[in-house]
Amino acid sequence: MIRNLRERLLAPRAPSGYRPGATLACLARNLGQQNLVAAGVIHDPAQGWQARVYERVEAHLLMHIVTCEFQLQLPAPQGGEVSLELRHTGALRRTGLACVYRKGDRARFARLRDRLLQQAALVAALMPLDFKRLTLAWRDGQWLLTLEHMGGSEVVNRMPAFRRYIPISPEQRAHLMASLAQFNTLLPSL
Repeated sequence: MIRNLRERLLAPRAPSGYRPGATLACLARNLGQQNLVAAGVIHDPAQGWQARVYERVEAHLLMHIVTCEFQLQLPAPQGGEVSLELRHTGALRRTGLACVYRKGDRARFARLRDRLLQQAALVAALMPLDFKRLTLAWRDGQWLLTLEHMGGSEVVNRMPAFRRYIPISPEQRAHLMASLAQFNTLLPSL
């Protein structure tokens, strides 16, 4: 009986007040992508790329945050497992981009870091972009890019009770689309 109670209390579950798909619906209206809610895919037909979008829930004391995570998956002709994270540098103002090694082949990471930071169009798109997390990993012959933007998220508080959607501004939308397009053209050649 105690084990059953413990399993029930400690089982992973969504926070109370979480509405699956509600943040994706707001993001779809925000980005002008009407099929985002049904398919979970954002695309740009003009540039020929598409990315999957997932809701990510972070539970906190008396509140939770729902963020949207963009995932771009592309074939990778060259092998070698590597995983890295891209971040902004600078304490108060953004001064550049830095690649942080996570795991895998260090020599491949060094080559990849140099190629990414030399791409002027990619750096120009990422510098003003307000992202919380950007990871790039090579697994099973595929590149997996995961970008979590600060906008396109929802904050839900239980006390005092409120629910707020944080939209992606038109400028941020342009930078987001440009960075996904740059990664779409760059990653297959890395």
